[in-house]
Amino acid sequence: MTSTNSITPGLIKYMAQARNTKLPDNVVHKAKHHILDTLAAMVSGSVLKPGVLARQYVEQQGGPPEAQVVGSSMVISAVNAAIANGMMAHADETDDSNGSAGIHPGCAVLPAALAMGERENINGIELINSVVLGYDIGSRTTRALGRNEMRARNHLPFSIGGTMGAIAAAGCLAGLEEEQYRDLLSYGAQQASGIMTYPRDVEHIEKAFIFGGMNARNGVMAAEMIQMGFTGVYDTFDGDGNFLVAYSDNPKGEELIKELGSRFEVMGTNIKKFCAGFPIQSPAEGLLLLINKHNLKPDDIASIVARLPESGAHTVNDREMPDINLQYLFAVALLDGRISFEAAHSVERMGQQDVLDLRSKITLIGDPELTNADPEWQSIVEVTTKDGRNLREHVISFKGKADNPLTTEEVGEKALDLMEPILGQAKASELIDAINKLESVSSVRDLRPLLTV
Repeated sequence: MTSTNSITPGLIKYMAQARNTKLPDNVVHKAKHHILDTLAAMVSGSVLKPGVLARQYVEQQGGPPEAQVVGSSMVISAVNAAIANGMMAHADETDDSNGSAGIHPGCAVLPAALAMGERENINGIELINSVVLGYDIGSRTTRALGRNEMRARNHLPFSIGGTMGAIAAAGCLAGLEEEQYRDLLSYGAQQASGIMTYPRDVEHIEKAFIFGGMNARNGVMAAEMIQMGFTGVYDTFDGDGNFLVAYSDNPKGEELIKELGSRFEVMGTNIKKFCAGFPIQSPAEGLLLLINKHNLKPDDIASIVARLPESGAHTVNDREMPDINLQYLFAVALLDGRISFEAAHSVERMGQQDVLDLRSKITLIGDPELTNADPEWQSIVEVTTKDGRNLREHVISFKGKADNPLTTEEVGEKALDLMEPILGQAKASELIDAINKLESVSSVRDLRPLLTV
């Protein structure tokens, strides 16, 4: 049985009420931004290799017609749709991230919520509520375990927090009784897994699975099992060998319920302005500011030094994939005056001579002072020009960061850039409008025609 200091009673009570909770207007507003941003990532990811492979895989699995595979007309089992849509959502580095919690919540939470929502024929506000809950539980899981402590022990916060977020979102829509959430959490905890080898995945396929598809699948499968009457451990957060002590030397279980209902993790989650890895967001903004302020051209550049927190610098330093290669994206920004989705995904362009010439002038440094800076994820870009100027931009909070959010119009512009090549302008614009008015959607199944190719 549960000890008197267990966090589980408070947690399951909150989760059981979440589907019908009236959220603050600003939370609903921000949640819709993240739903649109993640749907746009799914659409654009549907034609990238991880998304194509995921669709081919789930097409073989089939199942009852419960939920749609985005970017297709395929309607299959909710579990299989969650796998494909999760992989599409993280087919590259377009999706959102909660930096302080250390996870990409959208690519795990929304595919689980959408698949279960279609299966259960829920409405738009219920989808919003389930997504907000998923962000809350997924991000709080890694806070309870310790983001940096998990990484030091080779546990992958993205998949462990992602799985717990996905089970919360899917379970929220499964019509469970309050006590059944105990079993749901136990099934989530047993499936939560992942190791820190993901940076060695040069094609982003396994990464798409362990950040998105696996977690969304775990969530939907757990919710369906509990819905059918599966039972489990009474309290996975308490007692010998519990989930918290399995993943952390010094867990802080109280973080799972801290300020639930008053502090919403979706409000602290970032939306990427640029379709590139999260550590590139800040320095890319810094370089573009310098380009615009000083009318810099490629021929003006003698050298560039970009300074980032050490972990971020390691993640994006001269990588094989264009969207997580800072040197390449800096070269593109200088040549094009912007960083487009197309450029961020052009492997061919990485080897072009004009790009290579600029890349050779760019140095990335992991700076200990920025590692420990508050607020997190600051960057410094230093440009030396051929005529002897030394230009410097220190970005404290980049556009799209939670404390400097994109506007509704800016989120829509990014979504249109991602979706128009696949859906066409008319359908992409209609989908953007539908998500901006998601509270009025009577059934999430009504979104299917807008997500069909």
